[in-house]
Amino acid sequence: MSLITRCPACGTAFRVRREQLATHFGSVRCGKCDNVFNGVTALVEEGGEGRSSDFSPQVELLPPSPPPRETTRTDDEERLPNFMAPAAPARRRAWIWALATAVAAVLLAAQVGYRYRAEIATLMPATRAPLLATCQWLGCKVALPRRAEVLSIESSDLQADPRRQNVIVLHALIRNRSRLPQQYPALELTLTDEGGQPVLRRVLLPSDYVELERVSGGIAAGGEAALRVYLDSSGAPVTSYRLYLFYPT
Repeated sequence: MSLITRCPACGTAFRVRREQLATHFGSVRCGKCDNVFNGVTALVEEGGEGRSSDFSPQVELLPPSPPPRETTRTDDEERLPNFMAPAAPARRRAWIWALATAVAAVLLAAQVGYRYRAEIATLMPATRAPLLATCQWLGCKVALPRRAEVLSIESSDLQADPRRQNVIVLHALIRNRSRLPQQYPALELTLTDEGGQPVLRRVLLPSDYVELERVSGGIAAGGEAALRVYLDSSGAPVTSYRLYLFYPT
């Protein structure tokens, strides 16, 4: 038995069968205006809402609508990429930032280790072997610490040698105020005349004032090193001198 349903949008009437409406939960699409409506609620009595000439066969029966829960889940899944798109770049940026931070930390640690390799090897003897191996690869050395600021010249004296003409004797005492042994420093001795003008300058390396077998041991932590050096003044009119210590670069 045919039933008559009318599109609420354009007023076109259609003939449908009861089993068709039951199978598709009443959902139909108007063949004239493409409006989707419920054909059951739009049923009209034949002869009451229009004549048979008003009927149109162009009606599309729609598949049954999914249950509300499935429809909601499908909508959420369709929207998910849009919601997740900002979060994915944020996570990617976070990983990149974390990786860059880790690389920077490693590079900084390597730089600090290289700069203070002597102190590290002295404080932690177990690290000396790895540091030596690394320096062999980098072409550097693991020597004693070289911090001129922890060394001081406690006393010094310059006198003529009574036994030899034009020979002067320098006496000095170097103190290490650090808790770590320090490499023997270089000394610059400047001889001046009565007007304070330099007449002779000489740089003394550790091998010039320390026995060779003692050079590698450095100045002990909290210790002192006494030195005595004989110099040829070449007959220069020396009346005073200046002495300071440093580490050559």
